[in-house]
Amino acid sequence: MLSSPRARASLLASGAAVAGLLLSSLSGGVSYAADHETCRPDGLYKTPGVDVPYCSVYDTEGREKMGADHQRRVIGYFTGWRTGKDGTPAYLASDIPWDKITHINYAFAHVDAAHKISVGSDGPNNAATGMTWPGVAGAEMDPALPYKGHFNLLNKFKKQHPDVKTLISVGGWAETGGYFDDSGKRVASGGFYSMATNADGSVNQAGIDTFADSAVAFVRKYGFNGVDIDYEYPTTMKDAGNPLDWQISNGRRAGLVKGYSALMKTLRERLDRAGAADGRHYLLTVAAPSSGYLLRGMETYQQQKYLDYVNIMSYDLHGAWNEYVGPNASLFDDGKDAELAAAGVYTTSQYGGIGYLNTDWAYHYFRGSMPAGRINIGLPYYTRGFKNVQGGTDGLWGRAATTTCPAGSGLTKCGDGAVGIDNLWHDKDDNGKESPAGSNPMWHAKNLEKGVAGDYLTRYGFPAGTTLTGTYARKYDSTLVAPWLWNAEKKVFLSTEDEQSVRAKAAYVADRGIGGTMVWELAGDYDWNAAKGQYEPGDTLTTTMYEAFKSAAPYGAKRSNTALPTQAVAVDVEFGRFPLGDSNYPISPKLKITNNTRATLPGGTEFQFDYATSAPANAKDQSGFGTTIIRSDHTGGNIGGLKGDYHRVSLKLPSWQSLAPGASVELDFVYYLPVSTPSNWTVTFGGRTYALAGDLARGTTLVEPGTGTDPTPTPTPTPTPTPTPTPTPTPGACTAPAWDATVAYGGGSTVSHKSRSWKAKWWTKGEEPGTTGEWGVWQDLGAC
Repeated sequence: MLSSPRARASLLASGAAVAGLLLSSLSGGVSYAADHETCRPDGLYKTPGVDVPYCSVYDTEGREKMGADHQRRVIGYFTGWRTGKDGTPAYLASDIPWDKITHINYAFAHVDAAHKISVGSDGPNNAATGMTWPGVAGAEMDPALPYKGHFNLLNKFKKQHPDVKTLISVGGWAETGGYFDDSGKRVASGGFYSMATNADGSVNQAGIDTFADSAVAFVRKYGFNGVDIDYEYPTTMKDAGNPLDWQISNGRRAGLVKGYSALMKTLRERLDRAGAADGRHYLLTVAAPSSGYLLRGMETYQQQKYLDYVNIMSYDLHGAWNEYVGPNASLFDDGKDAELAAAGVYTTSQYGGIGYLNTDWAYHYFRGSMPAGRINIGLPYYTRGFKNVQGGTDGLWGRAATTTCPAGSGLTKCGDGAVGIDNLWHDKDDNGKESPAGSNPMWHAKNLEKGVAGDYLTRYGFPAGTTLTGTYARKYDSTLVAPWLWNAEKKVFLSTEDEQSVRAKAAYVADRGIGGTMVWELAGDYDWNAAKGQYEPGDTLTTTMYEAFKSAAPYGAKRSNTALPTQAVAVDVEFGRFPLGDSNYPISPKLKITNNTRATLPGGTEFQFDYATSAPANAKDQSGFGTTIIRSDHTGGNIGGLKGDYHRVSLKLPSWQSLAPGASVELDFVYYLPVSTPSNWTVTFGGRTYALAGDLARGTTLVEPGTGTDPTPTPTPTPTPTPTPTPTPTPGACTAPAWDATVAYGGGSTVSHKSRSWKAKWWTKGEEPGTTGEWGVWQDLGAC
């Protein structure tokens, strides 16, 4: 149940969306709590009208509080299926190195047939809520909790390690589009695909609401600190994700991104409201793809604004789903990736020589829209591997013989994946046969390297006395930051991780201000058992990261690398109308600019923004707006890593094109490799430069630009020394002006509509009083 093929080698993708205005928010006429706003992370969406208790999780710089010796995150996936009940080694909550980590993601819950979060029916065989492990030291149940299983043990150890947060992870490769029932049979219910997106491609808001409400109830019931969504994958690329889901997912491709955005927005708002009621901020995170191919079909990953942080699945970048032999999780590109070379990536001029199957590229993709500290890079504690490898350097960038793909894979031609003793953690295909993949826990790979046939082999079905064939020589490429094992006799290549590569990746995280690391999965880590003379499950790699991070500087909490204006205006920008999937070359969305201020934007108004160096500095428009790259933090290819974060872009309204209040203009935009949502926007007109409210930047104040050079702040209510009840107006005496759909109202404005008085909690335009609900912008003051 590894998070299988995420990397492919054809690419281009995405655009951007910077929507959703962060407006000064009032709740019931009471000012939004200044201390909580101070703690809000830069760029994180704030649910309107909700006093979100950010300071329960974040400090006043917007950085997550994780304990004195944890300056960066170490997030470990803990899987529910390594119970030991099948005879293979167990990995329980008592085996987790609690003092070395900051977060645990429990994998997995699923979306059931009723669109609710579930871990199956309660009972003694339910690993999450009912199973017990009599006689296992450390696995004694906490009798104070009303449930047993892994959830009981996680909460028992959290009491001893209160700085560690736990999240329930939903989905994964096998349960994105379905789930396993209590008998172990997979039910093709549609999962995320049908819960968030209807068959016609429209958003299934009813399904999303049901899931979000159940997720809130779930984290409250089982003591989790938040929800982690592992939806693989809401992309428009045909045949992406688990082949078992294609019958459901392919027909919905055009609407998957929109459904994903609606799901994340709804989850964010429901968790925020629950957090306000509970006095604690609930985290919302995702496991995000790293492959440029998948991200090409995810527009500009505009969901990032709803997430506390993103965990990049920067692994599965090469594997036996094709014949190209390469590292599972290289940190950098070396300009020699055989898969990319075969696709012409290095020779197609528009790509700028940028290789996109590496961790550094994926990090910079997300850095375009998020502070470094809201991003975590992924590390695999498992291998990927091939047999019958020909060419390359000790197998690296060689080719595996092509062969028939596993039953149910949906693929027609695969590489020859390693099997047998080189595939200890293998999945099985639809016929119950071993899927060739070279998948092993790192502790087994270390034994192969040392020439040890571990005593655990019989528990995995190997006969007693099994010996190793050939020598597994460790190799290392310092440009890629990638170790591997090469068995020249068997022509077997196994991509690994060890202390050297993890130390280098930890230094990369520390040097760039990145939030931390995420590992799949904790049970693959190793320690040396001198008494037995073999490697076994342990915490060597996790300890390596902990030691590297505990004295690191605080992570980067700001998105922009340069000073931006502190005054923001309600001008909205959005990238949309992306061509679907493989038609999206070059990446050619529409950029829509909407003026929600009261001022007219004259011809010549200049917009500037940053986009990620994951794409080369050749973005342009085809609509006469004069798009120009005015600064590049990186030029050329990316061997050894991208050197900077942003390209700075300028474009201007044509001299003949003004933009009246409420009006919009669209232009055709073009770029060639995927980027996440462009950020750090400014608009300059009337001699002044402003930020855009939709950027959700910390420390900005929404203003209404005047007709001269000085901004006119949006009116706010005058505070009174003591709270006084709002008098009920006398029926028939509506003294406030009638609501007008064309007028923009600032926070505190009052109007009359349908014989009732209404008060705006924050800036609004076009939202009819009486239609926005309890949590909406208009507060009902009563009949008049």
